[in-house]
Amino acid sequence: MKRSPKAIISCAVTGSAHTPSMSEHLPVTPEEIAAQSVDAVEAGAAIVHLHARDPLTGQPTADPEVFMRFLPCIKERTNAVVNITTGGAMTMSIDDRLAAARRARPELASMNMGSMNFGVFPAAEVDRVWKHDWEQRYLRASESAVFTNTFAQIATTLRELGDGAGTRFEYECYDVGHLYNLAHMADRGLAKPPFLVQCIFGVLGGIGADPDNLQHMVTIADRLFGDDYYLSAFAAGRHQMPFATQSALLGGHVRVGLEDSLYIARGELATSNAQQVAKVARILTEIGRDIATPDEARTMLHLKGADHVGF
Repeated sequence: MKRSPKAIISCAVTGSAHTPSMSEHLPVTPEEIAAQSVDAVEAGAAIVHLHARDPLTGQPTADPEVFMRFLPCIKERTNAVVNITTGGAMTMSIDDRLAAARRARPELASMNMGSMNFGVFPAAEVDRVWKHDWEQRYLRASESAVFTNTFAQIATTLRELGDGAGTRFEYECYDVGHLYNLAHMADRGLAKPPFLVQCIFGVLGGIGADPDNLQHMVTIADRLFGDDYYLSAFAAGRHQMPFATQSALLGGHVRVGLEDSLYIARGELATSNAQQVAKVARILTEIGRDIATPDEARTMLHLKGADHVGF
């Protein structure tokens, strides 16, 4: 693992797993996504990881026109590295999932490293007042769906965005096998170091949020990639801050945001993405890690720079 005294904070601003009825603080409109992204950067995030939502219903959307309603604003108001999803939502086709990144040609894009079950269906059975009729149907559909990320899809994305647009990737690894998939793509010359390996825990269908699992993922990644990768890690829900802390103590980087957890403490909803960023920044400082600026993150990750994006 590459180690740095400075820790990169990524903030995943809205995602596609949570629905508006779960928290009034989840950003939905382009204006809300832009404002919360800007505030997260001011709180210490170097990278903002972005999905889009239908402004009226809050349903995840892949429409590039919706992305273009907030991307230029974020670029104008911050120096952040913009990381656009290619995962989107499991209800989307691969062409849908790539549409925004094709249009925006970002410095960084997420890359899911394997097909998997991605179960958010238990959330549909929580007793709450539902704002939109799509929400429970969308959540329940994950019980019988597979989130597809085939070798062919991964290779196409790496060629098209990586070779074609100069975009680099946040390699999202939800299980140990995904690390081996990344090594396979590296052996084929499609994935190029340094790799930003984002280890993800606590999603139903992926590796569990057990601290031993993070140590195991690091052991395997060290074996596969040596000094050619940067570790980052996060866990869903209540495990968010403990796993961020563990990643930082191991010399890695961290990701927070309302995509990954709606809470700031037990039973207390986070009021913004910036609140989570500020909390993890305090934790990093207290354990002796400095916070990386966006330009320092660019240098570490060999990014092309904000002047070379398409928005």
